[in-house]
Amino acid sequence: MVISGSRIAVAAYATSTTLRIATAFPSQIFKPVLCSPRASLTAVPLLPVLPSKLSMTLSTSPDAEPELDNIASNISSVKQRISDAISSHDRPDGSVRLVAVSKTKPLEFLKVAYEAGQRCFGENYAQELISKSADMPDDVSWHFIGPLQTNKATRLVSAVGLNKLACIETVSSLKLAAKLDRTVESLNEGSDEKKKLGIFIQVNTSGEDSKSGVSPGEELVDLVKQISEECKWLSINGLMTIGAPGDDSCFDLLRQRRDEIAIVLNRDPNELELSMGMSGDFEVAIAKGATSVRVGSTIFGERDYSSNING
Repeated sequence: MVISGSRIAVAAYATSTTLRIATAFPSQIFKPVLCSPRASLTAVPLLPVLPSKLSMTLSTSPDAEPELDNIASNISSVKQRISDAISSHDRPDGSVRLVAVSKTKPLEFLKVAYEAGQRCFGENYAQELISKSADMPDDVSWHFIGPLQTNKATRLVSAVGLNKLACIETVSSLKLAAKLDRTVESLNEGSDEKKKLGIFIQVNTSGEDSKSGVSPGEELVDLVKQISEECKWLSINGLMTIGAPGDDSCFDLLRQRRDEIAIVLNRDPNELELSMGMSGDFEVAIAKGATSVRVGSTIFGERDYSSNING
């Protein structure tokens, strides 16, 4: 079969277990591959597309992104699991925050989650958070949980605003803290109601080069001292870690460091939060003392990084 002109043909070969997509460009011939005798060929005319620009993917995996109507039930399930973990370890009701990590997800997914009662969302990219926060209700609480470049800090905080941006969870340098502090001070000028910006200090509890954060020793103590003394517009609300997959000791280490930092800040350890635990281990993290868990794929499905808004 020859496809002529500027049309593109799509051939679908269906077997009992596999759906395969083949593309043919002008003057090319379809040659069925891995096709049973029962397979059928369908030519579908489409708008002209440059072959070099054409990219087609189709997922039939059981882990494929859930439909919108599954998000509400996913949130309900995660919240129930959080509640069960809290009860199992004799912790107070409401002592763990669910941060729904919505990075790379379209706005409609967030709106469904919002309608299901979710009010706290986490984003990894500055531009994506800025864009989404402008289109979501004002009572949404935003946590920034990705690496933040110093040159993007002012725009992020200024665009989202201190009423919506609850916390930057990834502060690991005095340079970034100082930039955030100056930005918040500027935003408070002329305002009757002065506000601070909440931050978590990110700690590299696993020691992996691929993970961001300060080391959990003297570097952490020194940074906390410097920020508390020099950045009066920032509120150190706790510590955050990603940890190594399957290594529960990372959670234990963060809790130990939290208790040490509390002495430095002359505060009750229970006043300082622990942001740790994600989709695969948030129940373990709760058992270890987490007060904030970051859950994404369990709620929204696996992520597609092909079209995310970086920044």
